[in-house]
Amino acid sequence: MTMINHSEDDESLTKPLGRCSVFYYGIGHMLNDITSACWFTYLLVFLTDIGLSPSDAAVVMLSGQVADGLTTIFAGELIDRFGHFKVWHIAGSLLVAVSFSSVFGGCLPCKLIGSDSAMLQTIGYSVFAAIFNVGWAATQVSHMSMVNCITLNSTSRVVLASCRNAFTMVANLSLYAVAFVVFNNVGAGTPAAVENQYRWIAYISIFIGSCFVVVFAIGTREPRLKLEAHVKGYVRISWMYWFKKILYHQVALVYVLTRLVTNVSQAFLAFYVINDLQMSLSSKALVPAIIFVCSFVVSILLQEIKWTSQRLKGFYTAGGLLWVLCGIGILLLPRNMNAYMYILSIFIGIANALIMVTGVGMQSVLVGRDLNGCAFVYGSLSFMDKMICGVALFILESYQRSTPELHNCSPSYHFFSLNRYALGLVPAVCALLGVIVTCSMNLQTPILVPLEEPLLG
Repeated sequence: MTMINHSEDDESLTKPLGRCSVFYYGIGHMLNDITSACWFTYLLVFLTDIGLSPSDAAVVMLSGQVADGLTTIFAGELIDRFGHFKVWHIAGSLLVAVSFSSVFGGCLPCKLIGSDSAMLQTIGYSVFAAIFNVGWAATQVSHMSMVNCITLNSTSRVVLASCRNAFTMVANLSLYAVAFVVFNNVGAGTPAAVENQYRWIAYISIFIGSCFVVVFAIGTREPRLKLEAHVKGYVRISWMYWFKKILYHQVALVYVLTRLVTNVSQAFLAFYVINDLQMSLSSKALVPAIIFVCSFVVSILLQEIKWTSQRLKGFYTAGGLLWVLCGIGILLLPRNMNAYMYILSIFIGIANALIMVTGVGMQSVLVGRDLNGCAFVYGSLSFMDKMICGVALFILESYQRSTPELHNCSPSYHFFSLNRYALGLVPAVCALLGVIVTCSMNLQTPILVPLEEPLLG
């Protein structure tokens, strides 16, 4: 009788997930995603607009990235030990909601002390950036590692990642819609007015994201697989188990390179379209919006595919090579042809979706049924992502002050500024390296069961 029940449990856990389960999981990262979009797209622009030097702005971002990276390790270890994904998710979301408004809401220590010195501003913004990223990391690790404990069905795991990525695009689009309205209706003549602009963006973003977190908390149950693992007393998998696997290091490298592509390009996109291409201010919202619309559509379409290891590798390779072509276009695009940036945005959006969905899908293949170490995998990979991205952005932003002015250059001349290198060359090189590593992987083909309720059906 026990054998029959065990067999029935395994069978139910390998069945494909229904549409509602996928939807409820997919919306659970919306608060993180909408605040992250604001963080990477507008933080450096905001800080330099209110008077901080590029190097001080880079320090603020680096402090947040370091806090995020360190928290992912601790959160992953504690989740593996004690479980309770939803508790971590809700606690992290609360911390994000409370602290994010202070990141863009003005320097609180400056107001308390009555001083606006550059050092005090840098310290003040850095503290709240770190607090925000601690909550962000706790939410991210709990949500990502939850995938492998919701189902054993490998196709459903990729579908969950794809749905999560689709709602990441919804979150980004929501941010850019809000930003577009705010930038066109709220004046920005002084640093105080700039703070007011971004304060409105932050408040509205927090409200939108929090609504989705509430729906996620109501609609998603604590993963059954993790609960069963604790009841049966499964031994926690040690870190060395993962470090000895070549596939772990390959997947980690691909994930970090993928995040470098998306984060660095997102952080310098606004600088590029405004300073290099000299497009209208509304393009700060319109160009990213096009990218995320295309990413959203592709992410939805990817949910209908029956995934194998070869398809994961093939789609990642296609996305990576497409980004290389986009990077070349960004490097060579002259100012008098800036309208072509809208066309490039379409292909960037497609490439981003392809590499993000398949990159996260590779993590699920790596974890497989080793559920008592899944949070460490996601936490450690996120740690590497945050630290390396933080250092990369810090270095690039520190050199931005030395970039020459472009106003005297011919409109038909594609001047190779730091913004062009950061948006075109760096992501293209990272994407190419990701493709090379992906092609060298030996991914085990998962057991496939077709999706029971196609999301486009």
